[in-house]
Amino acid sequence: MIGSKALSTFLLATALGALAATSAVASDNSSSRGNHGGYVVPGSLDGVNPAYHPDIFGNPAVAAEYGFVQSRDGVWHVRGGDWRR
Repeated sequence: MIGSKALSTFLLATALGALAATSAVASDNSSSRGNHGGYVVPGSLDGVNPAYHPDIFGNPAVAAEYGFVQSRDGVWHVRGGDWRR
């Protein structure tokens, strides 16, 4: 009976420790991430939020390398034609 209680206590402690470690890792990954995920494909604004990519959309020269131009009203567009030349 004592061995069974000890084993149960050990298994419970192990399970709680694993749960705590998993929770800590998940919390660390989500809070320390500088960007909010994703990547930018040159020539496509599909699913891109410029606010999450200030390294590209904060600099018009870099944005132009990806084929993007900003209109006067602040909206980003894909430059027409063969922009990769």
